[in-house]
Amino acid sequence: MSREQWRELAREVLRRSGVDAASPEEAMATATYDGITLAPLYDAADLPAGPGLPSAAGREPGRPWEVRQRHETADPEAVMTDLENGADSLWLAVAPEDLPRVLDGVLLDLISIVLDAGPRTGQAAEALLALAGDRAGALRGCLGADPLGHAARSGAAPDLSGLGRLARLCADRLPGMRAITVDATPYHEAGGSDAEELGCSIATGLAYLRALTEDGIAAGEAFGLLEFRYAATADQFATIAKLRAARLLWARVAEVCDAPPAQYQHAVTSAAMMTRRDPYTNMLRTTLACFAAGVGGADAVTVRPFDDALGLPDDFSRRIARNTSTLLVEEAHVARTFDPAGGSWYVERRTADLAEQAWAWFQEIETAGGMTAARGLVADRLAATRARRARDLARLRPPIVGVSRYPDPAGSPPARAHAPRPAEGALPRVRHAQDFEDLRDLADDARPRVFLATLGPAGEHAARLAFARGLFEAGGVETVTGAPGDFAASGAAVACLCAGDRRYAAEAADAAALLREAGARWIWLAGRDRYDGVDAHLYAGCDVLGVLRTTLSEVTA
Repeated sequence: MSREQWRELAREVLRRSGVDAASPEEAMATATYDGITLAPLYDAADLPAGPGLPSAAGREPGRPWEVRQRHETADPEAVMTDLENGADSLWLAVAPEDLPRVLDGVLLDLISIVLDAGPRTGQAAEALLALAGDRAGALRGCLGADPLGHAARSGAAPDLSGLGRLARLCADRLPGMRAITVDATPYHEAGGSDAEELGCSIATGLAYLRALTEDGIAAGEAFGLLEFRYAATADQFATIAKLRAARLLWARVAEVCDAPPAQYQHAVTSAAMMTRRDPYTNMLRTTLACFAAGVGGADAVTVRPFDDALGLPDDFSRRIARNTSTLLVEEAHVARTFDPAGGSWYVERRTADLAEQAWAWFQEIETAGGMTAARGLVADRLAATRARRARDLARLRPPIVGVSRYPDPAGSPPARAHAPRPAEGALPRVRHAQDFEDLRDLADDARPRVFLATLGPAGEHAARLAFARGLFEAGGVETVTGAPGDFAASGAAVACLCAGDRRYAAEAADAAALLREAGARWIWLAGRDRYDGVDAHLYAGCDVLGVLRTTLSEVTA
């Protein structure tokens, strides 16, 4: 089939949907938060110019990614259980004095270890060195120094002065360890786009390279002391393109510095996409994200437990998290193929476009003086993207399954022990479902109810009735259905009319008057047309959060 034949078929489908489009590509295109246009169809003409993208490829073929489990509390039993059941890497966000207990009995030379001790990284490194003893030369992993990432998390002033000492410690006594983590996930969790996350990571990596070379570390050696951490989301193609683009960008920096182009990548399933309500759907999100990270070539992958947003994981959720990687590696053979997305017209184009946008953002940061000087610029840029994303999420673009779409009205989150509370920082930590879940929490206390007043036979109102019910249930609002005359006995204070357009034209105004006489404080109508007595409307694409907030306000008035 030629592209023109596809266009004719697409025009016909659009015409049947009520869209008269001269260009189906434009009518069906979507745009990302980075301004990249995603077309409905790609062919060889969309491939980026040049000889190809070999530097976008990641892990060498046949080598599986490290299954890296995160531990935020000193629980040696949980650590040992992970290592005995599939994990081969530990990410330890514990205090340096807890390391001897956490690693008691662990064969340190058989796994990789990543420390996450913030400003106490030097102490954690010394504690690990003491534990390793004469096996220190066999240790693998990363000491995890990341002063700029810590500053983004905590709001503290970044101090890069100790990076050279840690680099020399690795060179002299820990040759298998990297010294520095470039953690880009704070920018993702603050609501940033993919290009913003990438640009911040490259600017951060360059800041660390400058600090190391100024301290006497050769550029080629400095490149090998860094590893990069990125968020992996359930948007699999976005994640694949992001990891591939990250390697392209870093290879560009390496070329200028005459250094090896490789970038070691640690992908972490996104904290922003996790939900508290209906948390079991998070298993699907993290599986998609893990798959995308593997296809994108990540060297290590951390799958967040499905109950991550609720607190500390239990044994079952930790098991599911590590088994997600194991299943994809051992049964699905995702790691067997080298750069499986390479050569895809769509993925190659998206990778190149994303790299271009990220490089432009990186240059803005550099023009502003680098990551240390541009913290205000970065915060403002992320805030703008965060606001745009929030507006879209309020309109169910995209919907969040189990929360804003198909919620379980009777479901309640499982109880979990509280996780260590992160410090308030320079950048906020947001979850996409947070606003909807906050409303559900309010509704749990208020037990609000809306009366869905139907007009005409079921065939006329069924679609709008189902739409309105799902919308209100996303805010934890109970719905009761009946004819307008049944409102007084329903115990509700808010009503919503549900019918077809012809029925509305004949009966909506009278039905609204009847509801108002029966005591309705606020009357919605499922549809866009205006009628006397109706206060506001709900429809596909409306501000669902606004509808729910107004409803809760009227119910609890």
